[in-house]
Amino acid sequence: MTETASASVTHLLGRLWVLEQRVREVVEHRRAHDPDPDDAFRGLYVSEDLVQRLLAREPDCAPAPDDALRERVETAADEAERRGESLRLRSLARVAGLSQTDLDVLLIAVLPDLDPRFERLYGYLNDDVSRRRATVGLTCEVLGVSPLQAGFRAGFGTDAPLLAAGLLAVEDADRPFLTRGLRVPDRVAAYLLGDDRPDPRVTAVMSDVQGYPHPLASLLAGALTSGEQLIHLREGDQVTGLPVAVAALAQAGRAVLALDLRRLSASAAAEDLVAVVVREARLLGAGIVAGPVDVLVPEQVAVLSGVASAPVPVILVGRQTWDPSWSSVTPLVVSAPVLAVDEQAALWADQLGATQLAVTEFAGHLTLGPDQIPKAVAAARHSARMAGRPLSAEDLRVGVRSQNAAGLERLARRIEPGVGWDDLVLTPTVERGLRALAARARHRHTVLTTWGMRRGGGRGRGITALFGGDSGTGKTMSAEVIAADLGLDLYTVNLATVVDKYVGETEKNLERIFAEASGINAVLFFDEADAIFGKRGEVRDAHDRYANIESAYLLQRLETFDGLAVMATNLRTNIDEAFTRRLDAIIDFPAPTAELRRRLWEVTLRPPLPVADDVDLDFLAESFDLAGGNIRSASTTAAYLAAAKGTPVGMAEVVMAVEQEYRKLGRLVLSGEFGDFLDLLG
Repeated sequence: MTETASASVTHLLGRLWVLEQRVREVVEHRRAHDPDPDDAFRGLYVSEDLVQRLLAREPDCAPAPDDALRERVETAADEAERRGESLRLRSLARVAGLSQTDLDVLLIAVLPDLDPRFERLYGYLNDDVSRRRATVGLTCEVLGVSPLQAGFRAGFGTDAPLLAAGLLAVEDADRPFLTRGLRVPDRVAAYLLGDDRPDPRVTAVMSDVQGYPHPLASLLAGALTSGEQLIHLREGDQVTGLPVAVAALAQAGRAVLALDLRRLSASAAAEDLVAVVVREARLLGAGIVAGPVDVLVPEQVAVLSGVASAPVPVILVGRQTWDPSWSSVTPLVVSAPVLAVDEQAALWADQLGATQLAVTEFAGHLTLGPDQIPKAVAAARHSARMAGRPLSAEDLRVGVRSQNAAGLERLARRIEPGVGWDDLVLTPTVERGLRALAARARHRHTVLTTWGMRRGGGRGRGITALFGGDSGTGKTMSAEVIAADLGLDLYTVNLATVVDKYVGETEKNLERIFAEASGINAVLFFDEADAIFGKRGEVRDAHDRYANIESAYLLQRLETFDGLAVMATNLRTNIDEAFTRRLDAIIDFPAPTAELRRRLWEVTLRPPLPVADDVDLDFLAESFDLAGGNIRSASTTAAYLAAAKGTPVGMAEVVMAVEQEYRKLGRLVLSGEFGDFLDLLG
């Protein structure tokens, strides 16, 4: 036990000793007026003598307590504080606004939890062996206060300091007021004895956030020191709000209680849990950092209001604009900082240490915040150790992807990229367009923020592109390659499944997708984009009007999206011109030429796949006008046919696979295309 803790406990024990003497006096007074103090069945029945004594209204109250002993205890406490020692009982009184009477009530109620003798003494004084806690009436008797004093009774109301701070609970609400039991939560008793371990219920909803000493943290610390109680820190895609808020509270000399509102919102008793969190903050002298607020609105605004109205410094973090209905307290509203490329690079370099990796590759286009970068590097080191190799750029990409929340996976299909530029077989024009799109994503922070090329009109920092072309021409695979090049995941959304026949549901589905995608280091890939982005026409009925609203909503939402979104369509001509005007890139994927088809066959029929010498790639390329997706599908079918025979893939298997692909496409099997190999089909 430290010297400070010893002084604190000494003060506590001194106050308890004062009350113990008072309890002894009350017990002696009760025994002196009890006609049968040694009755073994006391408290189980009401005797005739007791009835007579009650009807006679004889005084049953001990003389008023002597305050001299308490004054000596408090004088010693004054000296301890002058020496700079912290006394928990006094600190709690200041934080919760407790009077000396409130402290006495608290200590009377906590005595049975600290000394088992008082269970029996309270049972005797309550005249009920089963009631071993202090009651309101017993507390009146110990303190020498009349139960008719309105001010004293008000001290047990729900808005009284002890109850409002969660330091005392009044139980047995169905009983008469004076016989209601008083209970001090275990966490409060533990705190008074020097235990700073948070309540397990609070620990379950806390998040481990490291502070980031950004210059904004110093400004916020100054605001907190000058009396600001509520701050709303609105952040963008970079998760910088929580680390900056934690640093601000620390610089203001406050302990920090970081609250994960996702976990809190999932609790069955979230509103009750807020009271426990606020009590913990008061006990520890801490401020509350809570985020993201977005998970609580609009369904759980009452929970958010409870956090915002806490009588301790509170910093709320989230993407949504502050709504005055969230709290009666007017907050200081501040935008969270956006880290420059050099700031992010410094964070990466600090975590990587002597590892020689090009950190700027990861700093320019990712949205990782100061608290996520250490976690990403830790995950990367785990990946490298498992593979038994030094830390590599690929391991860092794995670490980056590990920081993506799983919420988007409920709305879109996640693809972990497994292909690269060498796997693409496209025309030089298309490949140049794809590489330019990847470069735009990688350097957007430099161009839009550092060089000041951000567009107006509320446009975000996002990049949107349209891939047009027939099915199987490489649109999805190209999006996967770009994601792999940037070290990101690919999330594919089929817009045809998002469209809902009920009015307004399509917009809600889209909003959920974009909300989950915000802050995710991923490429968002919308397939079948023409399902919504079809040309808007004249409004002839309600269906036309709402179809146009859906298109307009998605146009507006894409403009404010800060990520990389790629649309794909098989019907390029059906896309509305208002949509294409807002795109950063449009890439058309033509059907492959014979030369490209040969390369596609060569790529799909390569080792470790065993291929026989009779496979004629030139014939396959010249004779069969197939897209890349169909060629890949035919190659896979040929591999299965060969595996069933236990032989390498030969021309017979390839031709039979092509024939199956033709039938899937509804095309005729003609001798002019299959030539002499038509006989292999039987």
